Amino acid sequence: MFENTKCECGHQNPVGTVLCESCGKPLENTESSEPLEMRYDGAARRSQKANPSLLDKVWNFFSSVKIAVYLIFFTLLASSLGTIFPQESTFLNMDPSTFYKAEYGTLGEIYYKLGLSHTYESWWFILLLFMIGTSLVICSLDRVLPLYKALSKQQIRKHLSFINRQRAGLIQTMPFSEEDGEAQEWVNKLGKQLRKQRFRVHTEGAALLAEKNRFSRWGPYILHIGLIIFLLAVVMRSIPGWHMDKHMGFLEGVPVKIPDTSYYLKNEQFTVDYYKPEEMSEEFREKNRSVAKLYETQAVLYRCTDRCDDDDPVLEEVHRQKIEVNKPLDYKGLLAYQFDFQETPTILSMDPKVRNLKTGEAFGPIHLNMNNPAQSYDAGPYHLELKGYFKDFGMDDKGQPITQSNSPNAPAFIFQVTGPDLPAQGSVFMYFPRQIDQQNFRQDAINGELAKTLAISVDSMDDVQIAAYTSYLNIRMDRAMPFIWVGSAIGMIGLVMTFYWQHRRIWLRLDGRELSLGAHTNKNWYGLRREIATSLTKIGMPIEQKALDKGGTNG
Repeated sequence: MFENTKCECGHQNPVGTVLCESCGKPLENTESSEPLEMRYDGAARRSQKANPSLLDKVWNFFSSVKIAVYLIFFTLLASSLGTIFPQESTFLNMDPSTFYKAEYGTLGEIYYKLGLSHTYESWWFILLLFMIGTSLVICSLDRVLPLYKALSKQQIRKHLSFINRQRAGLIQTMPFSEEDGEAQEWVNKLGKQLRKQRFRVHTEGAALLAEKNRFSRWGPYILHIGLIIFLLAVVMRSIPGWHMDKHMGFLEGVPVKIPDTSYYLKNEQFTVDYYKPEEMSEEFREKNRSVAKLYETQAVLYRCTDRCDDDDPVLEEVHRQKIEVNKPLDYKGLLAYQFDFQETPTILSMDPKVRNLKTGEAFGPIHLNMNNPAQSYDAGPYHLELKGYFKDFGMDDKGQPITQSNSPNAPAFIFQVTGPDLPAQGSVFMYFPRQIDQQNFRQDAINGELAKTLAISVDSMDDVQIAAYTSYLNIRMDRAMPFIWVGSAIGMIGLVMTFYWQHRRIWLRLDGRELSLGAHTNKNWYGLRREIATSLTKIGMPIEQKALDKGGTNG
């Protein structure tokens, strides 16, 4: 990847390396006395490659800390824009295309048209998160590999210029020579004292390398790993079925499919209890307001086992629970919170009879399900074939019948009826279950002469099954949350490693009577100097901490 340059110790170093990877001799500014750059022990990084290719330029872009800061800034800015007005995901039975303009005026309309109403699900916001993750990965790889190489292959006897250009150091003339054996003994004594202070000590003749808390150097990269897992988990929330936070209405007795899952939830029965007038405050009594004391949903959760895309899926009950405020349904990570309710009397099914108006005879009953009607019915001598069904009957601009919604607000059935006093091919009969719809849409006029001989009706309201309430539930699911917690925990471990421990290193060599000592740490220089001074004092070489400052000597 790099061209090599040879140090006088014989080691081949990649171009861009500031210090020799073996002996530590400075390869640039060799005459300078300024402290050395020790962040990666001067090791070359890929982003420093000469004559970069297109791939290298992309690598250099994402390896830049400045670019990472810009990406984080723009992501925070985008996040703040998403909080100006409520996001679409918080709506319940509202049309966002009209809501923002009606509620917030022109500014709200602009907000909606710019796509800020669904900021956190937008492609550009997810792209920003992806770019931050990419930057974290490349920044880490660009730095951690050279750092690992530098720390795992440290030479004990370092070059004099490397030792003397450390920020903390000492040049001392010793009262013995290396030949009489006292130098080696003195180095061993110092090593013993440093071990008592939890340094790992390595010696090579009259040279010494002591270090401790090397693991703290990996703290920033462990933090990066945690952040990458965290960001991946956030992006995974956009995968269908991984994250959900929806408000849905559940009419009594009707299983409703939970989007992006195989689950159906049915509001089997909704119960509401209101405060009595004597239990309410005077303010509420004066306003003649009804206040709910308790409301709950008897919920049944089903899993679809077959025909899941059909109108009549095969459902298997998996969980049954009562849902109250702050007591949600909880099943394998799927949560359903009681949010609100509304009184919405709706016909679910009915059991009418087919009546011959000439003879007065009634046949049946037949069972009409408003959500999933059968295709054919038999009532005595009559046979009814369903030709059309409209859940919420209405007319379009061209006068054609349409269904205005998916709720049975104004159901209408079109039957092909065969039987006594009817043509062999049968007659078309249109039936509106609700009496008000029969009047509004003029059922008898539509059916013409057939309305004089045939009728479909119930005997009483006992033959009509009505859902009185719609229960509104907040459906939540977050399969990515465990990964978010794992990423947060790993990131916290990295932070603690980085801020509460310091990587400390001491290099020492004796050349005749000349002692050269250099030391480096990434922070808390006072503590490092104190440890060195304490160790030297205990082996009979009293020295003050200030003498260990750059340029300090004791001769």
